[in-house]
Amino acid sequence: MEPRIAIAPSVDEVAADSRANSPDLDRLRSGITEAVSRGGGVNVPFAEANGLVWLVPGEPERLGAVLDGHPGIGWVQFPWAGVERFAPSGVFRRPVTFTCAKGSFAGQVSEHALMLTLTCLRNVARQARTPRWCSADPRSLHGLRVTILGGGGIASELVRLLQPFECRVTVIRRRPEKVEGAEETLPATALHAVLPETDVLVLALALTPETRHVVGAAELALLPAHAVLVNVARGAHIDTGALVEALREGRISAAGLDVTAPEPLPEGHPLWDDPRVLITSHCADSAEYVTRMLCERVERNVRSLRAGRPLEGLVDPTAGY
Repeated sequence: MEPRIAIAPSVDEVAADSRANSPDLDRLRSGITEAVSRGGGVNVPFAEANGLVWLVPGEPERLGAVLDGHPGIGWVQFPWAGVERFAPSGVFRRPVTFTCAKGSFAGQVSEHALMLTLTCLRNVARQARTPRWCSADPRSLHGLRVTILGGGGIASELVRLLQPFECRVTVIRRRPEKVEGAEETLPATALHAVLPETDVLVLALALTPETRHVVGAAELALLPAHAVLVNVARGAHIDTGALVEALREGRISAAGLDVTAPEPLPEGHPLWDDPRVLITSHCADSAEYVTRMLCERVERNVRSLRAGRPLEGLVDPTAGY
């Protein structure tokens, strides 16, 4: 099959809408256009397309309308690893193959998770906020029990990065396949049994109705008081109010958050001022890195479409990611 690929927003839409006209989007569109060509495809308008790269943030109803109006489109590529904004709209019920960027950004995100872990363990945030010489009371990551929620690319990369620290790693995931390098891979039903022995809990899973508030008051109560919580997935995985209470009562020692709920946190929110909390602005992966890795994913998928091979990053409509 000759891949005939449309890209949304179109060049005309970018020119007409200042919200869509940004240097990052321009670079991404240009990179995707070149990736399609390198993969053996051609860039075409919607009416001629059998594939679509959807760069429009959100707007699932609009995507549904595009697919309904152009039944020749049989494949849609998203630029994000998480597609939770689209699942409730029913767009995945259409007879179309959907792929996302899951796994593409795992390298940088896992590095960020490790950075947040080390920063929390060594009390860097508190020291950085104190304008004088102060006691650090750092802890080592070496040999700690690390539990990772999620068994995708980020988890696999993080397991690899943790190997020099000789951590005992448990991965909690939906599917039973073992994550290479982890000491054990367990189903989601095992979470509560594992938490009391967990020193570092890392969230690296997709957001679905089942995983919203997967860490709430009950889970935080099961963690030991010295535990560190790290979130590089989605803010809604954590019950923010329960986290504030757990920190206030000293039931966990620190939290490293690249994502929050709400996002961003409002001015004056207690997590901003807590010296045990390090918040980064959903920046675990950079625009340059995202563009490069997404373009590589698109190029490979266009080649696979042309050759009739399976595509990378398939979205499971029943799971929502």
